[in-house]
Amino acid sequence: MLEMDTGRVLFESNMHSRLPMASTTKVMTALLAIERGNLQDPVTCSEHAFGVSGTSIYLQQGETLTLEEMLLGLMLSSGNDAAVAIAEHIGGSLSQFVQMMNERAAQIGAVNTHFSNPHGLPDDTHYTTAYDLALIAREAMGNPVFRRLVSTQQATIPWEGRSYDRQLKNKNRLLTSYPGATGLKTGYTSRAGRCLAFGAQRDGMEVVGVVLGCQDWFDEAERLMDGCFETYTMAHVLGPMESAGQIAVEEGRSQTVQLCVMQELAAPLAEGETAQIVLDVPECVTAPVYPGMHVGTAHLVVGGQEYAQCEVVASERVDGRSLVLDVRRILSKWVL
Repeated sequence: MLEMDTGRVLFESNMHSRLPMASTTKVMTALLAIERGNLQDPVTCSEHAFGVSGTSIYLQQGETLTLEEMLLGLMLSSGNDAAVAIAEHIGGSLSQFVQMMNERAAQIGAVNTHFSNPHGLPDDTHYTTAYDLALIAREAMGNPVFRRLVSTQQATIPWEGRSYDRQLKNKNRLLTSYPGATGLKTGYTSRAGRCLAFGAQRDGMEVVGVVLGCQDWFDEAERLMDGCFETYTMAHVLGPMESAGQIAVEEGRSQTVQLCVMQELAAPLAEGETAQIVLDVPECVTAPVYPGMHVGTAHLVVGGQEYAQCEVVASERVDGRSLVLDVRRILSKWVL
């Protein structure tokens, strides 16, 4: 279980064990398609997509839908045919898209993950870990289009050659059973067992989690999320324009300047835990200093581990000394 903003691990068990992940693979497939594609682009079902086994939205060879419609078929109904059609459209070929999946996983930090296909059908070289998949899910949920798709409970998309449309229903039961649920994706094969990437928001905190090979997947997800929300509270540590201390100013009309951060710094804390702000700033700056001028970086630390950082800037103006002004100041004091 990860907290969305900081990525802090709130709960784990065997989170680095390499396991198959079935259709939760499609979290990466959808993320890449959204990042690299245009939602209104036409996507055509090839012979390879038409022939893929497993769950399907029953695409016909040569049938064309928009990328967004294919993504709805992918994420709500878990269509393996849609996965291949999307992969070929975005990557130019299945193998090229799989390479893109692995490169994107490495960028996210999912170092114990290797994709061999875009749908999750069994392959000895297709695996992830609960931690890696949670990292990928966290990255995906930062994309507003992905977030909208995986929170959609039902959708209607065209069905070429039929007098009626395809009716898609999201397989993620949590969207209706768990208050604040945000997504994400179910998966099942006999080899992988039941796999689930899931998430929810409550009281200003959002979590994402993963269970792999879990028989009571939905119930376990609810227990994990309940435990996180009961144990942790999202604590405000420092906000924009709040004082982050001060540093000395050389050659200025004032000897110090006040500092502030440029964004909210908050962390999930359990009872008895505290967070620290560690400033990486120089001992002094040289005037003139302007409001908003970059000074350094603030690091949010809990238990010796950094979870967030942001820019530190000057929050006020400090003019430099002027010879003429200094002479006038000295003369005025002497006259008085």
